[in-house]
Amino acid sequence: MELPKLNFQETFDFKFKKDKDKFFIYDLVRKTYLLLTPEEWVRQHWVHYYLTVKSYSTSALITEKKIVLNGLTKRIDLLITEKTEPVILIECKAPHIKLTEKTFEQTARYNSIIGAKEIILTNGLQHINAYYENEQYVFYKPT
Repeated sequence: MELPKLNFQETFDFKFKKDKDKFFIYDLVRKTYLLLTPEEWVRQHWVHYYLTVKSYSTSALITEKKIVLNGLTKRIDLLITEKTEPVILIECKAPHIKLTEKTFEQTARYNSIIGAKEIILTNGLQHINAYYENEQYVFYKPT
């Protein structure tokens, strides 16, 4: 399977397996192999980034959490917590998906339920970072 090189300075030690003609990647948070989709490839980079580079514990990372938004059940991709408080909501898209104002608004709507201080919208190649201040999102480039 040909996977695109994503926009991370670090390289991570992923575990893969193949079953018939499908590829799977090991998720350190859920402790199981998941179907390797383009979106999962992006999410696993962020999982490894927060575990290895930022030294968060696996218990601080929440993946695929269900939320209810306008009566519809949705799932958030990745939530980083500190002392169980939501800190960073990460919405992952496949690398070929263009990040637009519409996709950012989706992430902001999800965060209206979650209440994280910061959100990251990413397709693995481009990352849009914003924090919530004075009732609005302020975009920034992380250092």
